[in-house]
Amino acid sequence: MNIFMREMKAHRKSLIIWCIAVFYLVAASMWKFGTEYSSNQSLNELVNQLPTAVGVLLGIRGSFDLSTAAGYYGLCYYYLAVAAAIHAAMTGAGIISKEERDKTTEFLVAKPVTRTQIITEKLLAGLANSLILNIVTAVTSMIMVGYFNNADMLAGEILTLMAGMFVLQIIFILVGTGIAAISKNPKTASSAAIVVLLFALMLAKIIDMSSQLDGLKYFTPIKYYEAEQLLLQGGFSPVYTILSLMIIAALLKMTYTFYKRRDLRV
Repeated sequence: MNIFMREMKAHRKSLIIWCIAVFYLVAASMWKFGTEYSSNQSLNELVNQLPTAVGVLLGIRGSFDLSTAAGYYGLCYYYLAVAAAIHAAMTGAGIISKEERDKTTEFLVAKPVTRTQIITEKLLAGLANSLILNIVTAVTSMIMVGYFNNADMLAGEILTLMAGMFVLQIIFILVGTGIAAISKNPKTASSAAIVVLLFALMLAKIIDMSSQLDGLKYFTPIKYYEAEQLLLQGGFSPVYTILSLMIIAALLKMTYTFYKRRDLRV
């Protein structure tokens, strides 16, 4: 497990920064709710008056009552999921491409391990990083929501959202690893992974603006694990779950196949 521990140490500072950022995002958002919007219908009225396009772009169109802690957190979840997906995509791309990018490929070449073992340990390190960020998000969310919701942490609802977010993290970790395994330029892998994520987000926004485009929702995993879907529309959809597993399997196959064929540049 030397490669796993090396990857964990390499991403330690980055992970700490992301955890602090997520903590601040949740704390600041819920504090604003507690001081300005708690039991106040003004935010709901303001949201209803916004043009549809503006509300969709800001991620505040939906069925949640924003005057309640649960409803307001449902709004915050969108931004948390996007942040977690960005972290996952960058981590996935980084764990594959950093040896070539940093000119430290000799470390891997000198090891008496197969490429399958290398990529497996790197993937496990990426998943561990995402899981830690997910747990920090969940704990912070329960504490802050409970503080402004009469000690009711809404643990069940938050854990459901975090489970959905973790599936998104897995998908975008593998988007990053898949792109990095294919890319001939290791310096562009992270940027390319973020472009894919932005395309998925943009497609989700376009779908939200027009019900006629609802059929396109199957082409962006962002739509699979929205707060409304998880909390108000039946939870984890079997169709979305199957699609997620298919995407994960395809990206895993792509990562292993292309990494094994890759000429590692020293």
